[in-house]
Amino acid sequence: MPDEYLFDVFGRIIAVATNNDGWVAFQLGQEGKRRRAEFEIPSFVAADELAQYLDDLFHEDATPSRPCVTQL
Repeated sequence: MPDEYLFDVFGRIIAVATNNDGWVAFQLGQEGKRRRAEFEIPSFVAADELAQYLDDLFHEDATPSRPCVTQL
């Protein structure tokens, strides 16, 4: 299992990493900086469910050109 997963969340790049308590999410800026995301991912979400969880959480941000969350 990788230590970090990258997702395109309707145009925003989100990194999701494992930690002792489960998951921690970071928003990646265009300049390469990362900051802690302002949402939590419950520890019971499995790695193969992360994209669907993010899609469900941010579905209001979907557009015709970006209809779903994709793993990078």
